[in-house]
Amino acid sequence: MHAMAADEADEKEILTWEGFGAATRELAQTIADSGFEPEVLIAVARGGMVPGGALTYALGVKLTDAINVEFYTGVAQTLPAPILLAPLLDTESIKGKRLLVVDDVVDSGRTMKLVIDLLNGYGADVRSAVLYTKPTTVIRPDFSWKDTSRWITFPWSAEDPVTRRV
Repeated sequence: MHAMAADEADEKEILTWEGFGAATRELAQTIADSGFEPEVLIAVARGGMVPGGALTYALGVKLTDAINVEFYTGVAQTLPAPILLAPLLDTESIKGKRLLVVDDVVDSGRTMKLVIDLLNGYGADVRSAVLYTKPTTVIRPDFSWKDTSRWITFPWSAEDPVTRRV
């Protein structure tokens, strides 16, 4: 990771792996204290995969799945609207279940709204959990660890993907 100038660091919210561990435990405790007991946890791929995995263990939820949505194509570059990608969820198995949808952040909130509307359409009891909520979101998640308006650097995407060494 490159060293950042002080002003650059002030503009970013930097989450370390250690901070992530604490954040997911705190978020899990908030969810548990609410009385909501999810039967299935659904991560919004890709950003929600790591927080979703941590929360399945922290909450003791054994059934997990992922829903693939693409919206961001790069830093501050988005598609006109979020789109679902295959493979899709096994919708028969989620009818009437208590679902927790997990993502890393709600920014515009359009991705989370798409997923919640879709799952509600299958007659599920849907709640949402994120690490960060931005003030720009159209939907307020049920559970959020922190509010920020800054650009967030997550530990799993702070570095470029590895490539084959030659």
